[in-house]
Amino acid sequence: MNIGWLTLTMLLPLVGVLATMVVPKAKALLSKQVAVGFSLLTLVLTIVIAVGYQQNGPADYDETHTWIAAFGAHYAVGLDGVGIVLIVLTALLTPVVLIASWNDAKSGRWSEKSFFAWVLGLEALSIGVFAATDVFLFYVLFEATLIPMYFLIGGFGGAQRSYAAVKFLLYSLLGGLLMLASVVGLYVVSAKTGDPSYLLSDLMKADMSQNTERWLFLGFFFAFAVKAPMVPFHTWLPDAAAEATPGTSVLLVGILDKIGTFGMIRFCLGLFPNASEWATPVVLVLALISVLYGALVAIGQTDIKRLIAYTSISHFGFIVMGIFALTSQGLTGSTLYMFNHGLSTAALFLIAGYLISRRGSARIADYGGVEKVAPVLAGTFLFAGLSSLSLPGLSPFISEFMVLAGTFSRHKVIAVIAVLGIVLAALYILIMYQRLMTGPVREGIDKIKDLNFREVFAIAPLVLLIVGIGLYPKPVVDIIKPAVQSTMQRVGVTDPAPQVPVTEGQK
Repeated sequence: MNIGWLTLTMLLPLVGVLATMVVPKAKALLSKQVAVGFSLLTLVLTIVIAVGYQQNGPADYDETHTWIAAFGAHYAVGLDGVGIVLIVLTALLTPVVLIASWNDAKSGRWSEKSFFAWVLGLEALSIGVFAATDVFLFYVLFEATLIPMYFLIGGFGGAQRSYAAVKFLLYSLLGGLLMLASVVGLYVVSAKTGDPSYLLSDLMKADMSQNTERWLFLGFFFAFAVKAPMVPFHTWLPDAAAEATPGTSVLLVGILDKIGTFGMIRFCLGLFPNASEWATPVVLVLALISVLYGALVAIGQTDIKRLIAYTSISHFGFIVMGIFALTSQGLTGSTLYMFNHGLSTAALFLIAGYLISRRGSARIADYGGVEKVAPVLAGTFLFAGLSSLSLPGLSPFISEFMVLAGTFSRHKVIAVIAVLGIVLAALYILIMYQRLMTGPVREGIDKIKDLNFREVFAIAPLVLLIVGIGLYPKPVVDIIKPAVQSTMQRVGVTDPAPQVPVTEGQK
């Protein structure tokens, strides 16, 4: 069997896991270097694939092999504009996390090299999830990503890490169980043709009754809503993000949670277009509640990492809103939002982690005056915060604008109310910065050191991309658009025509 480009991209991190684990325990530095080396190789290969995809299209990367013939399951991977953007995000954030988390695993239950190996394992599985074009393969990888994340939270987190890890696992397994019921239902639907298949291309042609489509849609949507996370299925995220290491929180919110919104696009809209349109009013209300609830609760938080976690709940509300607005502009904005949110939230979590590791506390009340003793740390934190609140000129702004504009064209009331989320974002970011960084230097803060070269080096790619895409998003948007157009054709909803004012002479 010939190994395709996507398969090679998944295998590289897995080889890195083995290479990292065989390094003797006494050579901890070497194991870290090996892990970072494999993550950088994966990033380079991913960039090559992304460039080739933009030039030649997706056909060169499709790969299909029979896996379990009795089920109609295949090892099938491929690319579209949504998948490639998230694969690039995964490959980018992994080395950033490894470099930024160089010393974060020392207090864990296991050796440092275990932390680095679990991160590489999560990278491989996540790439597989975003590339899978067989529903059964997607489900297996979807569930498999829980394993490394469970051990990253439970093995290297804070005092309540076991509770947070178990809560994360139980919520995710419940969602996965309902998805499994729908996966089985798809097999029954497919088997009616006499040749069962889990390939997306085959299932899109399957004939489903209205009730069947709606029930199957609900199974997938619930699993993705838990993963996303949407209110009211969100309560596991603040606990997990608060107890995990900052690097693990980046992987959780920046990559793993994106599987939920990615699944809504590829499977809910792709396989169940009529049911998606049927569910749109309820989903949009839930998305709006997520936007406002996440922002309001963030304002009242006293823990830095819990605050950032709640901001992500608000941001994911915007992403889901853009998906179910069922407009090309909204869906394009949501896909771009997933990428941009990964960059800004990664920067915010990592810089917050630098701050917490220096002070030894995540309580906002324990800080004040940091900008006077660590100006680079304070400045990068402010930059990441302004990015998170979608300041014009930074990458999240254009995606949030597209989501709101796309939603407004079809659901004006929802979009207008959602704008309050932007106002609240300014409040929770600026209030947090004021309490942490400004004012007189509190006791213990005077000993905080500024960022070192390694820490700046880890953050620098995120800063450059946030500015670069904010000023010139066209290359990313061009990759996304064909996949969005294909999805919109599948859903069968046409964008509203723009309202052109009638002049006096035209009457």
